[in-house]
Amino acid sequence: MDSFSKICKDIKSIKIQGATNVAKAAIKAYYIKPTKKSKEILIKLRPTEPMLQNALNIIEKSSYENVLNHFDNVQEFINYYVQKLIKPNSVIFTHCHSNTLAKALISAHKSGIKFSMINTETRPLYQGHITARQLSKAGISITMSIDSAILEDIKKSDFVLLGADAITRKGVLNKIGSASIARISKDYKKPLYIITDSWKFSSHKVPIEKRSIKEIWSRAPKNVKIENFSFELIPPKQITGVISEFGVLNYKQFIKEAKKNLKSYGVR
Repeated sequence: MDSFSKICKDIKSIKIQGATNVAKAAIKAYYIKPTKKSKEILIKLRPTEPMLQNALNIIEKSSYENVLNHFDNVQEFINYYVQKLIKPNSVIFTHCHSNTLAKALISAHKSGIKFSMINTETRPLYQGHITARQLSKAGISITMSIDSAILEDIKKSDFVLLGADAITRKGVLNKIGSASIARISKDYKKPLYIITDSWKFSSHKVPIEKRSIKEIWSRAPKNVKIENFSFELIPPKQITGVISEFGVLNYKQFIKEAKKNLKSYGVR
């Protein structure tokens, strides 16, 4: 298997996960085979990832180095704004795994801010384990709960931080369970912030990925219907703010800045 095919396989199988990691891998694959056909293949691998599509569109007008530098620069900005948000001894709730979010929390910990985390195991693929491993390795205190314990966990938290797989005018698409988390956070007056790169915005409709039922139950009884949606929508009214390279903005302000930024690259 050549390098291009190997990257494609790893993206498709979710061996490579997280919107930024997927986008970086796709850029690397396109660099190996910079053709229109390669671009089409890569986009079809994860049609639910606007960042992948935006990065591939932008690299045609920019350079490999500039696109990769974008990811690093955005991470630095997000690190700064997350550090400003966290008060000493805060308890923060999160769900699933966001590499951008994990890096920001590790950066805050290294800067000397004391805080603790509560996270979910995130079934059926247990991406919460990735978050727990990353943060605990960095020395951050973290408590993991089963997904159905989110109500009590959010009540014990000071605020909620979530990543994003895609951002549209209608709201944020993130791991299944995120809509319930947002609703509970709103009910208990716990601020909810979305951590994201503006390249995750899409002005087009983003499909909701439906994955194999075998992830839920490999040998389910014949008459049992199983649904396995990966993502769901968080409405803007349940989001306190969006933390990105633009700072901490309300949802409407963030959408305006993201559209303007992508338009500067010729992406609509």
